[in-house]
Amino acid sequence: MKSAHLSILLMVLAMVLLPEAVLAQGCSMCKAVVESGDEGIYGGGQSIGAGLNKGILYLMAVPYVLLFLLFRKRIVAFVREMAGAQG
Repeated sequence: MKSAHLSILLMVLAMVLLPEAVLAQGCSMCKAVVESGDEGIYGGGQSIGAGLNKGILYLMAVPYVLLFLLFRKRIVAFVREMAGAQG
């Protein structure tokens, strides 16, 4: 059980310590839109890229929030159990 917790902790630590560029990989369509970035009605590539990034983050966060709301009692019970565990 401890090895499973240790491996999860190491994976989370590795994800936190990785450079932002590695974690911020987008789909090829989004990348193509941002790189084409003409100075049209949208205000250039920077504003399009910022909007795409915010949209991707929003779409990524919604499932996690919903899962937390559905399973919050189990999550809180698990955290309390881990806090009270002797080891």
